[in-house]
Amino acid sequence: MLEGKRIGLGITASHCTYEDVVPKIKYFTDAGATVVPIITPSVLHAATRFGTGEEWIQKIEALAGEKVVSSIIEAEPFGPRNPLDCMVIAPMTGNSISKFANAATDSPVLMAAKATLRNGSPVVLGISTNDALGLNFMNIAKLMNAKNVYFIPFGQDDPINKPTSMIADFSKMLDTVHYALAYKKQLQPIIIQFLK
Repeated sequence: MLEGKRIGLGITASHCTYEDVVPKIKYFTDAGATVVPIITPSVLHAATRFGTGEEWIQKIEALAGEKVVSSIIEAEPFGPRNPLDCMVIAPMTGNSISKFANAATDSPVLMAAKATLRNGSPVVLGISTNDALGLNFMNIAKLMNAKNVYFIPFGQDDPINKPTSMIADFSKMLDTVHYALAYKKQLQPIIIQFLK
């Protein structure tokens, strides 16, 4: 299904999801893909209760077998010179959603996504944001209508205590990429009931 494909995996600063997202790298490598990990600066520099940037970089590089791309200069060649077959951003924070929807390119992840779209290849988003149903709702809607942009199915993770928060079901990451690459279609349903 993904044999020989180059998949960019962009990781932004939703630290609480790394334990769920990072092991999914193996889904892609087991399917025969090369995973190119790309991070925002906050991933590298933040130390949280979920671990330090250095610890996560080691885990990511060990699973991918590739060095992490951590600068805009390193990400820029993913345009025509060194293209990706698909770019996945997971987790994708509200901050990055807002920037991507409004064509701001101020991180390696967003540069790689812009380059991938420029090549006419799919960009798959795995959102994780506390304001999906708040101010960022309009940005998510804008991206849903953008050509070659697809979403890992997502839902409310805690409707009572965090009513505007939504998160992707990262177990559906591989299937979403497959649909985007093979059929140029969005995996359905896109909005799911999320039971935690």
